[in-house]
Amino acid sequence: MARGHEIQVEMHGYNQVWNLVEPLDEVRPIECKWVFNKKIDVDGNFHINKAQLIQGVDYDETFSPVAMLKSIQILLAIAAYHDYEVWQMDVKTAFLNGNLSEDVYMTQPEGVVDPQNAGKVCKLLKSIYGLKQASRSWNLCFDEVVKGFGFIKNLKISGSALVFLVLYVDDILLIGNSIPMLEAVKDSLRKSFSMNDLGEATYILGIKIYRDMSKRLIGLSQSTYVDKVLKQFNMHDFKKGFLPMSPSTILSKTQCPLTTDEQKRMREIPYQSCPREGHWIAVKNILKYLRRTKDVFLMFGGEEELVVKGYTDTGFQIDKDDSRSQAGFIFCLNGGAVSWKSSKQDTVADSATEAKYIVASEAAKEDVWIRKFVSELGVVLSASIPLDLYCDNIGAIAQAKEPRSHKKSKHILRRYHLIREIIDRGDVKICKVHRI
Repeated sequence: MARGHEIQVEMHGYNQVWNLVEPLDEVRPIECKWVFNKKIDVDGNFHINKAQLIQGVDYDETFSPVAMLKSIQILLAIAAYHDYEVWQMDVKTAFLNGNLSEDVYMTQPEGVVDPQNAGKVCKLLKSIYGLKQASRSWNLCFDEVVKGFGFIKNLKISGSALVFLVLYVDDILLIGNSIPMLEAVKDSLRKSFSMNDLGEATYILGIKIYRDMSKRLIGLSQSTYVDKVLKQFNMHDFKKGFLPMSPSTILSKTQCPLTTDEQKRMREIPYQSCPREGHWIAVKNILKYLRRTKDVFLMFGGEEELVVKGYTDTGFQIDKDDSRSQAGFIFCLNGGAVSWKSSKQDTVADSATEAKYIVASEAAKEDVWIRKFVSELGVVLSASIPLDLYCDNIGAIAQAKEPRSHKKSKHILRRYHLIREIIDRGDVKICKVHRI
């Protein structure tokens, strides 16, 4: 790990992260420590050593304003349709670029203590990993820089040429239709930050990116992540499963461990509440299914039109503990799913129609966000018309189109009636889909 440590020390000096000053009696300097890890490549192999100097505690997670995964998937679906280039870069020691507006003092890092100024402390001029304000400072810095060379909300247009820039902490995707313009953006980034040019995007956020430009296809795979999870639970050699869960499986909070042996076994297994052998077996079946399907791709491409379509469904009162329904929706673009959700409804529905009306309302709000997002991109012509939202229940569709409440729906929480306003203003068109 020595080389990673040297790189981080070099970058701290390059970015002028701190000055050495005399300690103040009224100020207690924060502690710091080195954190080392290995960065892997698209095949899960060792790629590079990383060393980060962080404030205080060794955090497993840090937080920063980032692009949502569904935004990235929408852009990749568009890139496949229009045959755009998809390039990747990352910023070396990204958080060290953020300027601090507060006075923060830190002890000198182990291994780089100045022998002539051993009694002094570091006054931070820029953020370091672990500071609560570090992620925001870096994001503000990056936002200011990219706006300086022509981006508007991470989109740059010059005539018919355009580039989309996607930032996820320190990982950057550049998506565009003009190689000279993409190269110009990369040059501008290099002048402002220390960058790694990773060429065509193949791996981001633990997701492999597969590209077949001749067929205008882009596929996403999380096989490396699935392998990691399987090894974590010692299931990488288990039999492969055909179904994630059997339709006859019934799980309940009442199925808590009863015997002493059961309680002892379940203490060794991570859980949230009320676990029993049946719950753990159900989870293992999911992992067995993932082992069989780990090389399956989420594929974008093959569609004649670039149109967003949404679908909703529910399992009426399938929770045996509180009689609530399981509901979900999915939105597709260019042949692949770009946004989805499955969760238990937070209110008890009186009927299947009511449950489907509630999930349609939740899906309509997601529909509005997607329509707004793709409209701002300016490359999805169908965004100018209402997006189709499909539901298989005629009663729920009728309620969504009804501008007034009546006795059958007046007990439904007011927030679920928002779908009526969304339909009325032309953002969404709710349609009937037939069950197979």
